[in-house]
Amino acid sequence: MQTLEERPLGELFNNRDLSWLEFNRRVLMQAADDRVPLLERVRFLAIFANNLDEFVMKRIGLLRQLVRSGRQGRSYDGMSPAEALSAVRALVNELLDEQARIWLELLAPALAGEGIRVVSYSELDAQALARLDAWYRANVFPVLTPLSVDPGQRFPFISNLSTSLGIMLSAPGETERHFARVKAPGVLPQLVAVEDPHEPSRGRTFITLQEIIANNLDDLFPGMEIHSVMPFRVTRSAAIESEDEEVDDLLEHVEEELRMRRFADVVRLEVPDGLSGPILDLIKEELEVTDTDVYGQTGPLDYTDLFALTAIDRPDLKDKPWTPVVPPVLANPEDNIFKVIRERDILVHHPYESFGQSVERFVDAASRDPDVLAMKLTIYRTSPDSPFVASLIRAAESGKSVACLVELRARFDEQRNVRFARLLENAGVHVAYGVVGLKTHCKTLLVVRKEPDGLRCYAHLGTGNYHPHTAQLYTDLGLFTADPEITADVVALFNALTGRAQLQDYKRLVVAPYRMRPRTIELIDREIEHASAGRPARIVAKMNAMEDPEVTRKLYEASQAGVKILLFVRGFCCLRPGVEGLSDNIEVRSIVGRFLEHARIFHFANAQEDPAEGEWYIGSADWMYRNLSNRVEAMTPVLDKSARQRLARLIEVHEQDRRNAWRILPDGRSERLEPEHETEPGTPAHDGTFATLMADALQDRERSRNERR
Repeated sequence: MQTLEERPLGELFNNRDLSWLEFNRRVLMQAADDRVPLLERVRFLAIFANNLDEFVMKRIGLLRQLVRSGRQGRSYDGMSPAEALSAVRALVNELLDEQARIWLELLAPALAGEGIRVVSYSELDAQALARLDAWYRANVFPVLTPLSVDPGQRFPFISNLSTSLGIMLSAPGETERHFARVKAPGVLPQLVAVEDPHEPSRGRTFITLQEIIANNLDDLFPGMEIHSVMPFRVTRSAAIESEDEEVDDLLEHVEEELRMRRFADVVRLEVPDGLSGPILDLIKEELEVTDTDVYGQTGPLDYTDLFALTAIDRPDLKDKPWTPVVPPVLANPEDNIFKVIRERDILVHHPYESFGQSVERFVDAASRDPDVLAMKLTIYRTSPDSPFVASLIRAAESGKSVACLVELRARFDEQRNVRFARLLENAGVHVAYGVVGLKTHCKTLLVVRKEPDGLRCYAHLGTGNYHPHTAQLYTDLGLFTADPEITADVVALFNALTGRAQLQDYKRLVVAPYRMRPRTIELIDREIEHASAGRPARIVAKMNAMEDPEVTRKLYEASQAGVKILLFVRGFCCLRPGVEGLSDNIEVRSIVGRFLEHARIFHFANAQEDPAEGEWYIGSADWMYRNLSNRVEAMTPVLDKSARQRLARLIEVHEQDRRNAWRILPDGRSERLEPEHETEPGTPAHDGTFATLMADALQDRERSRNERR
């Protein structure tokens, strides 16, 4: 049998980008699943397109940079940048074909059956055309800015993810043709309702803004002859890297980087499939893209426009609304939340349990409590109307010591975080930007309170961002604790973040980049020892992505030693499960459905048969090189037995799921898990993870109410 060192890299690791695209295929397959309500299927189609936009900006942008720089080295999957880019482009085109098929053959006909249509201009009757023309003259025409290209006017700047019309025209009687560009204004709806929006109707007819503009070009170019029109959409790279060690002012640096990103290289040009000709040739030349950067789209040019359809008031075509329950232990709003946390650790699971009535309540209470002396919080991503920002400002203005670590480099949230940082600084909050060279990704909150027996610290450690909006859509866990060892570690962690301390020894927390990878390796090694001695040995881990080469190799070693390993990885997974002689004892599953799986959970049996008696951790980090090496992350043990039992129940539901679960295959592809026999409604196998955990939350609430009676 080959040792790990003897095996070629391609046998050990799948390519992360191809694996991520396979994850996005699983998202796309939700749009093809007729068990999902129709408008939710449309939402998944738009989510797939939005995911792909970000992937192109970040990953294809990075691969193109590496290829252009002449980088020839191979990554841990054995592929060179050029090989990876070629394979990625081929798979993207395959997925685009599937996207078009789902829209044209499945969703568009099903929507039409419900009276919802996306039509072309030629399908509209005279009355509809008159209404649209009037709307265009009043709302669109004054906003448009036609830009022509001639010796006195350079080719216009094309902004990222914007949709434009390329137009070839000439003056009457002249043979020379000129190019002009008209941008579909992003401030206007890109999918326009044809009917009067105030008229009650179960159905709706829509048309794209670009088509309305394309059919009214005579107003923009009066007296000119229009020869051809081509819509196109541009994507620019977001793969701009910086050397933080050379930065004097990180805030100003990030603002400058955002300005640079606006003018980054074009990495994708989308046009209607099959189109060619002088307009396309000119755009390619001016934007400096090649044929391989051009992607033909069948159906809408921008599938994210379809998000507009999900706003239609048709509850019969959507998921039944879910209202998160108040965590039973916090059900009485009159209870002092600090007293409740002192009595026992509290594990909360969003969005099954209310983020507002737990985390937001905790921060709000701390900001108003006269006995609270200090508050400290990390912000990686949050909402534009974040209640946390308001609470921190309130606390600072009332004289409390308030510190906030704002991660300015959170991708695509930089501008918002810059604004928050300036707002907090102006209110007297101590704002820090983390450790030089490392992104701060840990989700930590500390409250210091004066009590009769002295100062006491309270902490919240989570797996997700302090973001009220995504807390309704992402599944995340949070732990409230007053455990003195854990809170002392949180105090030390904040000191390291804001004061540049080098403290690396923590009693309870496992912190990256200092100890998280070594501690993870130690925990896996311990399971190997247990398996070798015939004791219970198992590893269960749940995360968003799995990529770290060192952890992957150690898991292979554990598999070969007989440790049973079950991984739930929502996104990409570079580990190859189920390979004979390598990873026979490793199974990888992915849960995709109503909510976005985001929690990170890590379980090690430690010779215990009962999962609740083993060791459990929750944290902010995936098993990725960047998380374990280049970010400040925190993983906390879950010490309360009832909380560990809840985590064990969550994993049990995932394991039984035959509705939302996929098995990852050795080559990185995935297959949907189907029930082995007929299953009963109300079981995880039949209803899946999301419906089961919603039902669990309701049952827990009722049980708690009955106990209080």
